[in-house]
Amino acid sequence: MARSRSSEAELEALDAALVEIVAAERPITVRGVFYRAVSRGLVDKDEVTGYRKVQRRLLKLREDYSIPYGWIVDGSRTVYGYARYRNADEFASTVKSRYRQDYWADADEYVQVWIEKDAMSGVVMPVTNEFGLDLYVTRGFASVTYLQEAADDIAGEDRPVYVYLLTDYDPAGMNIADKVEQELFERSAYADVDVQRLAVTPEQIEAWSLPTRPTKQPKRHLTRYERSHGSASVELDAVPPDTLRSLLRSAIEQHMDQWQLEQMKMVEREEREGLGRLFSGE
Repeated sequence: MARSRSSEAELEALDAALVEIVAAERPITVRGVFYRAVSRGLVDKDEVTGYRKVQRRLLKLREDYSIPYGWIVDGSRTVYGYARYRNADEFASTVKSRYRQDYWADADEYVQVWIEKDAMSGVVMPVTNEFGLDLYVTRGFASVTYLQEAADDIAGEDRPVYVYLLTDYDPAGMNIADKVEQELFERSAYADVDVQRLAVTPEQIEAWSLPTRPTKQPKRHLTRYERSHGSASVELDAVPPDTLRSLLRSAIEQHMDQWQLEQMKMVEREEREGLGRLFSGE
């Protein structure tokens, strides 16, 4: 049976709703917009019809400048190269803008944030940047080298380290979280490290009415998570970006004195101005 084509009026209404979603929740991924549209009943939940329609309309909206390109994030694409400057003044300006204090130098605890999907990194980076933290991206199952380097950082700390994980709620996401916890604990020589899977959880799925997708059924031998998981899974992209950022911010704030953070940011701004004057020869 052939699918009916949307009318011009229906497409205009969808476009207006997509612009509203993106403007309210930027930065957001295409898949995140898709899940917001599904939640509002704007498109089918089906990957082929619903997701592709959202993908096509978002492309059009960016190309006709209804949505700035930067509001849709895609952390899975990387450009490798080196910094180049037109002149010394531009270099001086760059040095000034890049100067950051170590907000955690004198904190009693330290935090690492891990995320499963590279494409979602741009959604949570505003929070990790706000608190001066690195963001660890596993891209599925992290390599031994990547895990060892992160564990070395933990082992070098003489204070408790809290690791927050953001993964899909599916068998792979659960396995990834388990693997990160086990490897960091063992490779850091059993340092004082606490690993918590912050999202997505069954409680969040119910509380936030997150849209689900069928759990993928592999043809190989099933893991314990695949045997017990159930038929429904939820992607991290399904969590509203503002909700995800708020969740992460609340977790980090437990380990950072807010007054101290604001004082360090004030000093940082003053020192940036000093660097600008120094490099510009004022």
